[in-house]
Amino acid sequence: MYLGIVKGTVVAARKASGLEGQKILLVQPVDEHKQPIGDLQAAIDTVQAGEGDFVYLVGSREAALALKPFFVPVDAAIVGIVDGLDVPAREIR
Repeated sequence: MYLGIVKGTVVAARKASGLEGQKILLVQPVDEHKQPIGDLQAAIDTVQAGEGDFVYLVGSREAALALKPFFVPVDAAIVGIVDGLDVPAREIR
């Protein structure tokens, strides 16, 4: 599971079987401080997220299992919208 910020929408006129009617969003993976890590990626939206939302995603097999019918050809799925994040301060040694 990892965090991301929704940056936009992907429009696809044709999709693989099982993805009909599924919204695809463009997500920027981020760390716990909302700093970008890695490249933008397309993710299937299962929670009605929108642009600018702070979300959490699952990848690989878990993403494929997050949809109905399960095990469709996806690498990332948005499975929640983050309401808050409590990150403890690091100890300086």
